Amino acid sequence: MCVADRLLSKSSAPVRAVLCMSILAVIGAGYAAADDGATSRASANVCWTTEALKAKPKESLVVKGDHRFDAPLPHGAQVPQEPIPAALRGAIRSVKLPPGKKLIALTFDLCEQVGEIAGYDGAIVDYLRANDIKATFFAGGKWMRSHALRTEQIMADPLFEVGNHSEAHRNLRLLTGTRLDDEILGPQRAYEALRGDLAASRCVREGVDAPWSPPMRMSLFRFPFGACNATSFAAVNDHGFLAIQWDLSTGDPSPLQSARAIADAMVKRARPGSIILAHANGRGFHTAEALPLAIPKLKAKGFEFVTVSELLAAGTPEIVQSCYDSRPGDTDRYDHLLASRHPKPSP
Repeated sequence: MCVADRLLSKSSAPVRAVLCMSILAVIGAGYAAADDGATSRASANVCWTTEALKAKPKESLVVKGDHRFDAPLPHGAQVPQEPIPAALRGAIRSVKLPPGKKLIALTFDLCEQVGEIAGYDGAIVDYLRANDIKATFFAGGKWMRSHALRTEQIMADPLFEVGNHSEAHRNLRLLTGTRLDDEILGPQRAYEALRGDLAASRCVREGVDAPWSPPMRMSLFRFPFGACNATSFAAVNDHGFLAIQWDLSTGDPSPLQSARAIADAMVKRARPGSIILAHANGRGFHTAEALPLAIPKLKAKGFEFVTVSELLAAGTPEIVQSCYDSRPGDTDRYDHLLASRHPKPSP
């Protein structure tokens, strides 16, 4: 029986069936892969030595004024996906779990804007690998192109899953039509191209007998700035992506947020079903130092770390119809901060 089916026992049978089938249809492939992958990590990373996977000096630095990766990939055929059904449309902030389950999902944004090359916080990834901590990385299409090797390494590791974080981290509240669609679908084009490279180089194996391989398509989407409106909500869901927010933000984009403050936020505020927001793109200040402080304490409390897809498959998504950081409306300010950079098209 599906977990969501048990949690919705007071609902009608058709409602329970629709929700269970919808969750598994959207994330089923990725969830099954992650579930099998813990026993086959070595085979997934055959293309890289341990040394090649490690963080490199200055790799986390953000470089301004570099436009080499501004141009998105050309349009082309993509892996098809059905629109998200009504029961799952909205912003998923956390997951309601059965009693006794203490699962949480660590998420790290990998975003990059036009005219820059963002960083790669390899120390974060190294720590997660060394301690067998699962995580979900929300990557922008531009970031994937400028960090193609690192993206492939994350994709090929069964500990991790990759979600969509828009093409170039634009405020989707200010976009409509083709511009909005390109911001949503650009990362999928980058993902499919890199996955194709992995398959061609045999870094991952295809077929039913393969021990593990990344899903053909991303199923999760995170809004830039955590900001959305009805139009962008509908577009993301219509393109087949579940909208993933968070219920616990570490505050790590601020250099004033210390490692201790980040760790304290994680330990004190995490609850079963939490989705934790952090960054690994050179703007997750002090997060690499915070993880060794927080994760042992969270484990001591009985928490188990899973990917977002695994968390969704283990319970019932808690969905709201707006996007925000800690309270409704608090991300609306980005409309004014970014309007001059991304003006609304003329009627």
